[in-house]
Amino acid sequence: MSHPSFAELGVSRPVAESLAARGITSPFPVQRLVLEDLLAGHDVQVKSPTGSGKTLAFGIPLIERTAAEARRPAALVLAPTRELAQQIVEETRREAHSRALKVTAVYGGAGIAQQARLAPRSHILVATPGRLIDLLERGDVTLEHVRMLVLDEADRMLDMGFRPAVDRIVRQIPAERQTIVLSATLDGEAGKLADAYTRDARRHEHAAPEGEPADIEHRFVRVNHEGKLKVLVEHLRHPERDLALVFVRTKHGADRLVKRLARHDVRAVAIHGNRTQGQRERALASFERGDVDTLVATDVAARGIDVRGVSHVINFDAPPAREDYVHRIGRTGRAGASGVGVTFVDDEQAADMGRIARDLELEREFEAAGFRAAAPAPARQQRQRARPAGSGGRGNRSGRRRSR
Repeated sequence: MSHPSFAELGVSRPVAESLAARGITSPFPVQRLVLEDLLAGHDVQVKSPTGSGKTLAFGIPLIERTAAEARRPAALVLAPTRELAQQIVEETRREAHSRALKVTAVYGGAGIAQQARLAPRSHILVATPGRLIDLLERGDVTLEHVRMLVLDEADRMLDMGFRPAVDRIVRQIPAERQTIVLSATLDGEAGKLADAYTRDARRHEHAAPEGEPADIEHRFVRVNHEGKLKVLVEHLRHPERDLALVFVRTKHGADRLVKRLARHDVRAVAIHGNRTQGQRERALASFERGDVDTLVATDVAARGIDVRGVSHVINFDAPPAREDYVHRIGRTGRAGASGVGVTFVDDEQAADMGRIARDLELEREFEAAGFRAAAPAPARQQRQRARPAGSGGRGNRSGRRRSR
């Protein structure tokens, strides 16, 4: 079955040629879903998992619908984390340049003076809510010329408590604008936010078809506190692993684990909220290059980091909720690659992890570690429970699941 090209969807020649120079010649499914509506100027709500190509799905229309001579900034993208903001800029910079547009990211943890100089000169401004509030309060930038607004990973922004800041920002943007809301879920509060900020929105839901799910093997490992480090080192020394992303609960725990791994001749770097922006960028760059093949992170890295070659995601500290599991493990098995997700579970965490395993239909894998999965919820609760994008579906008997 043939699919429309970028040009057939209305993308201009400069942008299409820029994409082709990067080897992107055919739109991803989510891009095919939304590009025509966005290029036509409609408000759009998009339910789509990470790793689906959603950045270009909204980035291309921002670039196409912003004139080089427009008063600036003409478009605003709000993102929950600095890593995601940086990723959006990197993903759209070349195409923006092809139309003589400037795109800039502003975020906390970096010098505000330079960002204050760049923000008002940028056609497309990508911002975390807190830093943008800082710039607005200082009078460094105005949003009165913004005609396109994107809320990326709206559910994550709500989880992080950014709703008041987002409301303050949106009140400063003209009502006559195009608004795009992207979220892993459009239920509950995320759906209310999307409805509040859009008008007559076209709603699209992207889930990977049966032939295109992420190929992830889910494993659970029974551990005790004293033996966790030894088990982790054994996994990291597996000859078939490539890059490994290890999740821990706290910032202090991330730094401490890096030091403990060094004593076992495992080189690792840490990334968390207490690191400066420069430290985080250097750590991530060394990981992407493969100079260091283990990245230890708190949940700040669960979204917004898309690194090729991550073969293993290891939950050294078990995730607190189903959504955290989905987004952590979703860092592997991307762009058609296979991956392995490993979660360490001690006896005290078994009940909570059993409920997560049940919700994600991973009971068999959980029980293979010597635990019992939680009993099914009453039918009424099951009907009310919405499965998150990226959760594991029924797969084969080997434990490898097609994660959507």
